[in-house]
Amino acid sequence: MIDIGVNLTNTRFQKDLNDIIVNAKMAGVDNMIITGTNLTESEAALQLTENFPGYLFSTAGIHPHDAKSFDETSLNHLRELSQNPSVKAIGECGLDFNRNYSTPAEQEYAFIAQLELAVELQLPVFMHERDANQRFIELLRPYIKQLPNAVLHCFTGDQFDLQRALEIDLHIGITGWICDERRGAHLLDLVKLIPDKRLMIETDSPYLLPRSMRPKPKSSRNEPKYLPYIAQTIAHARNQDIEQLIAQTTQTSRAFFNIGRAPTV
Repeated sequence: MIDIGVNLTNTRFQKDLNDIIVNAKMAGVDNMIITGTNLTESEAALQLTENFPGYLFSTAGIHPHDAKSFDETSLNHLRELSQNPSVKAIGECGLDFNRNYSTPAEQEYAFIAQLELAVELQLPVFMHERDANQRFIELLRPYIKQLPNAVLHCFTGDQFDLQRALEIDLHIGITGWICDERRGAHLLDLVKLIPDKRLMIETDSPYLLPRSMRPKPKSSRNEPKYLPYIAQTIAHARNQDIEQLIAQTTQTSRAFFNIGRAPTV
């Protein structure tokens, strides 16, 4: 299994990061992609990959929440970080009109600039979208055929959102949101509509602990070691054998991020 979205630079992992990684390996997580959400976190993510070469990889980008800080200097810094072969995608970038920590105009400017950078460097994009699907697709569409790959991570939208994403050949990342009976139950049906070669899995840890796990973990902190539970939930919803789902999503993720097999440990 490959966890395509892990926030390992989060402070909730500082005290026991090595244990987190060991436990993930023991749970069958072959690789993890550490998410870069701003310049500081992108730098920290890249530094972590150096401690676990061939096992950890990272992205470099600026999340829409932080778009207000984006400028030409930011773009040049991202370009520099992305020269490292451990950086496998530009992002997390996109639009979030739910919280609007940055204005829509600031978000759009940062999103377009990062799309253009991904085209320039021929790297995939790792994207975020919330309550902005129509505008997100409008901005992305002119670039999609110039990009090697693009994933809408942590998909939480409705069927219309999913269809629009699939129409322009986006990959879809599914998290433990699908395990949340309060707000993610609709994904149990929608996940059936995602083609095998477009589906990838992720924890987005330390966020989105799968609520349906039994027994429930004592800590609210999500971890990569829970990825098998998310995979099982998805496989059951798709009426698919769990081993088949794992094999397919792993193959898809390796191709998307251009990574080989993890080193033997």
